[in-house]
Amino acid sequence: MSASSTMVQKAEAAWGGTPPDWIAELARLASAKGLNACAQRLGYSPTTISQTLGNKYPGDLTKVEEKVRGALMGSTVDCPVLGGIGRHICLDWQAKPRAVTNSTRSKVYRACRDGCPHSRLKGSHDA
Repeated sequence: MSASSTMVQKAEAAWGGTPPDWIAELARLASAKGLNACAQRLGYSPTTISQTLGNKYPGDLTKVEEKVRGALMGSTVDCPVLGGIGRHICLDWQAKPRAVTNSTRSKVYRACRDGCPHSRLKGSHDA
């Protein structure tokens, strides 16, 4: 059994035969490029990717799913400041601190905290 087939098989075993589409996509990338490259592309650690594939990740699995859908599956959102961007890019912008020396970053920072429907920040909107 090769290392590449191990990631797909790991996901299939952990997720009950047929994993969700985003897990299957994550397993394919991990199989093709390895855990380190997969983790780097998504902004996570190799451990997080491995735990996610093994259905054992204790963190926010929905956020991992959104990153996978954005970075690997083409999911986009309509940012009120930046326009159409990948969901993974949206999540990355939400994590950035405020920078008063950069007008775009300040606008995005405010939009993410002022009711943007795509924001995952607690208390940022009534969704």
